[in-house]
Amino acid sequence: MLKLAKLNDKPEIFHTIQGEGKNMGKPSLFIRLSLCNLYCRWCDTDYTWNWQGTKFVHDNDNLPDYKKYSKDHLILLLSDEELLEKVTPINCRNIVITGGEPLVQQKELRSFLAKLKTHNPAYHIEFETNGTLKPLPALDALADQYNVSIKLSNSNVTPEDRLNPEAIQFFAASPKSNFKFVVDTADDINEVLQLIREYNIDPATVYLMPQGRSIESLKQKENWLVDICKTYNFNYTDRLHIHIWGNKRGI
Repeated sequence: MLKLAKLNDKPEIFHTIQGEGKNMGKPSLFIRLSLCNLYCRWCDTDYTWNWQGTKFVHDNDNLPDYKKYSKDHLILLLSDEELLEKVTPINCRNIVITGGEPLVQQKELRSFLAKLKTHNPAYHIEFETNGTLKPLPALDALADQYNVSIKLSNSNVTPEDRLNPEAIQFFAASPKSNFKFVVDTADDINEVLQLIREYNIDPATVYLMPQGRSIESLKQKENWLVDICKTYNFNYTDRLHIHIWGNKRGI
């Protein structure tokens, strides 16, 4: 059984376009799993991990109506067959497994993705991961693409939690990997460069994305971030879904 995020009493599965990274603009079917092993302060899917009783700090703590989430109320359990019934009728072959952190549930994912590929080998499986967990060989065989978002210190996550050398080395060596770094200020670039050097990450696979959950906050950073991408031959990625729909779920 897979633990999915719940939206309007239904599993958060939605047909949209990929808003970030290498496949930005590509029609995609998102499957959002619950649970995460990190606790980024600016995370826009904090309903997958910021549970009642935890001490994690989040930017939304300053909002008057914000409170931590009930784990029992925001997780739906689905069997492989139930999930297949929801996914296969939709006319989309680019599947994005996101979270949370989907590799927390990679043992359960193996079974579902094997059945999905058996149903139609044309499915392209794209993982969005924080790069802290090394995929199992059986799962890696089913994956077509990794969007690896190694967290920087701006996430407020401790280095020992957000940096797993064995996992990063795996992704850096995989031809399936692209690396997306969430940049808040120009000072973050030194961290990005250090990680690229340390793990021999190909700059051609690097995407820099401004940290922001509104059009205004993204625009404040896009000009100088594009210039940095030009300097180091990195790719720039925006958050296209924010520009189209705003900071909304299920789109």
